[in-house]
Amino acid sequence: MQNAILEAKKCTKDVPIGCVIKKDGQIIASAHNRRELDDDVTAHAEILAIKEAQKFLGTSRLKGCELYVTLEPCPMCAWAISMSGISTVYFGSYNRQYGAMGSVVKLPFHSPLKIYGGIKEEECDRILKEFFEKMRG
Repeated sequence: MQNAILEAKKCTKDVPIGCVIKKDGQIIASAHNRRELDDDVTAHAEILAIKEAQKFLGTSRLKGCELYVTLEPCPMCAWAISMSGISTVYFGSYNRQYGAMGSVVKLPFHSPLKIYGGIKEEECDRILKEFFEKMRG
């Protein structure tokens, strides 16, 4: 999770969310939100990391991979995670507005998926809180 937090801290213009994907204990992809920076509503950290991992592995199937993200995925990202075949998701902050891994929405995932929330939650919460306080004023 610490590597996902470091990714989140790379955000300048976007909500600071970071994501890494590991396979066999090795980080194979990392990304942070680029929605505002790229002017692309799909440029969420999870989507970007999934694309990078697929390219790295040469396949769209990410079976046996673990995804670490600083905020509980939204429905778009949760469905992409499920469809990619990722085995396990670890997230930091609970997404009380759009969380799609149990907080707000519980999607019927395509494949078996282990989900663990609240990992380094206080640190992830603090990063988000500081970003929004800075934005507001």
